[in-house]
Amino acid sequence: MRAFYGLEDPVTGSLNAGLAKWMIGAGIAPKSYVVSQGTAIGRDGRVYITTEDDKIWVGGYTTTVLSGTAQI
Repeated sequence: MRAFYGLEDPVTGSLNAGLAKWMIGAGIAPKSYVVSQGTAIGRDGRVYITTEDDKIWVGGYTTTVLSGTAQI
């Protein structure tokens, strides 16, 4: 799962969390697995999905490519 919102996010944890909730709940995926994304665009990433009770945990490593502040 990837998000496109001006800048491409090659690995999107929040989208993978939603997909994991559905896939694990439906018995399609195991309770823990690794997602590999971004390889084709040269930004290889891994998302580690695990479950604990009824919670989905998403982990991995990050690289900051853009930072800033917003005034509301």
